[in-house]
Amino acid sequence: MKRFFTTLSNIWKIEDLRVRIINTLLFLLIYRVGSYIVLPGVDPASLNSQKAKEGLLGLLNMFAGGSFSRASIFALGVMPYISASIVVQLLGIAVPYFTKLQKEGESGRNKLNQWTRYLTIAITAAQAIGYIRTQIAPEAISPVLGATMFNITSVFVLTAGTLFVMWLGEKITDKGIGNGISLIIMVGIIAQLPSAIVTEFSSRVTDTNSGGLLIFIVEIVALIAVVMFTILVVQGTRKVAVQYAKRIVGNKQYGGVRQYIPLKVNAAGVMPIIFAQALMFIPTTIASFFPKMASSTVLILLSNYTSWLHNLVFAILIILFTYFYTAITVNPKQMSDDMKKNGGFIPGVKPGDATVNFIDDVISKITLPGSIFLAMIAIIPALANLAHVNSQFARFFGGTSLIILVGVVLDTLQQIESHLLMRHYDGLMKTGRIKGRTAIPTAAGTTPPAI
Repeated sequence: MKRFFTTLSNIWKIEDLRVRIINTLLFLLIYRVGSYIVLPGVDPASLNSQKAKEGLLGLLNMFAGGSFSRASIFALGVMPYISASIVVQLLGIAVPYFTKLQKEGESGRNKLNQWTRYLTIAITAAQAIGYIRTQIAPEAISPVLGATMFNITSVFVLTAGTLFVMWLGEKITDKGIGNGISLIIMVGIIAQLPSAIVTEFSSRVTDTNSGGLLIFIVEIVALIAVVMFTILVVQGTRKVAVQYAKRIVGNKQYGGVRQYIPLKVNAAGVMPIIFAQALMFIPTTIASFFPKMASSTVLILLSNYTSWLHNLVFAILIILFTYFYTAITVNPKQMSDDMKKNGGFIPGVKPGDATVNFIDDVISKITLPGSIFLAMIAIIPALANLAHVNSQFARFFGGTSLIILVGVVLDTLQQIESHLLMRHYDGLMKTGRIKGRTAIPTAAGTTPPAI
């Protein structure tokens, strides 16, 4: 405990770090206050908030920090920006123009950022129309504005709200600590945790048939164990030794040292789960458009996220998407070229194609256990729900939300520790150092989305 307070004191002594942390907290406070401001012309008492807390909508509501169910001005959160970032990244692989921009350095990145912002506006506007039509009942709209005027103003407000949240994220990245967009998503997820714990605790205590307080304690212990397992998956790396040739320039000697390339076991991050979740909602969509097919046993099983068929298909999709996303974001050819330019080589492996094949083989081998572990984490919430855990609390047992929480917290703590060590203070841990999500060379110089 004494070391903990000493570390907090050291953090407060560093003026730059202190200012950055305060700025981050203030920006996040602005976001949380804005998430409770309801759209103009909406009666909060007439909203069906429970509907927006279930299924895919419940996941979106969690990422938006509850703004989605409250019809807030920040209801769409930063997810349109994340979607736009993913689209631009994929365009960088398929479209030569975007591939060229990725190779142009700072000017190219600025142009890609502009394209991302324009695409964010288009996606937000489209989602805003869908949100107004599906989530806000006519009786919740004030008769003063009228339906037409309400629709127009709400589209503008929701689009402006998402752009403002995106701007807050960029300000946190520039003037705060950590990745702004990731922190905003993390805060939105954490904001749902207290109410989920209280609901689960109340249900266990009041219902004597549910096991009572003992089962609740077991759930908390299980949650801690799952978090520890997720940390292992997120931080797991395979180190590939790289030897650099010795060079003598004047009286100085360069190179001649052995370093390591940390290849991550889960290089794809949370993206395979997001892609797989999007596909798993296709059966529900088919059933809604074709009512006669809704009685199909296969569709019923695929639409039920606690069924064995749903989780089996979900796990297989996650494994496939992990390989797919790793293949398009991690570029062994570029890694080999970078080593060759800097006079580096892998001991026992010839430079060129042999190095590319070696790195590709290592990535393929470590991706298999990484994808399986990722699939296991993704289906844990469904297993928790089968064990009669409250659906809101069950979401924290795995899936997208838990991986984002773990990754963002590790990144932020790693940045704080870097500031401490740079000023010759002790790190956050007594032994060792905190490892964030180590960046690795990616396809055409691209960078995976922040989440």
